[in-house]
Amino acid sequence: MKKTPLLNIALSRLIASLGHGDILVIGDAGLPVPPGVELIDLALTQGIPDFISTLRIVLSEMQVESHVLAEEILLKQPPALVELNALTEQAALGERRLLSHEQFKQLSRNARAVVRTGECQPYCNIALVSGVTF
Repeated sequence: MKKTPLLNIALSRLIASLGHGDILVIGDAGLPVPPGVELIDLALTQGIPDFISTLRIVLSEMQVESHVLAEEILLKQPPALVELNALTEQAALGERRLLSHEQFKQLSRNARAVVRTGECQPYCNIALVSGVTF
């Protein structure tokens, strides 16, 4: 059995297959998934699993070079933003880039996969750009 906290087979497989520059999107329950992009649906009900818990588990296995948020998250200020800022300050998320929500949805077309959470706070979506460990 694995020693790391991530137990979801599909998500673990995906992270193991990422190359430098690949994009993984973690989204709230309402983020549309573009046709042709793999969906890893973790959502059980509203709030379960939540966005930040899912992100923290993904970060336990994924090397992140940078991340992208929708600029609207700064206007709505969902509770997850405090945690996102802390993770950025801890260098866990690399450099931050902001796009409009519409541009974020366009970017998600290039993702290897979208992970759907049960999060129901507005704009709790992040695109993680894979880095390298060397």
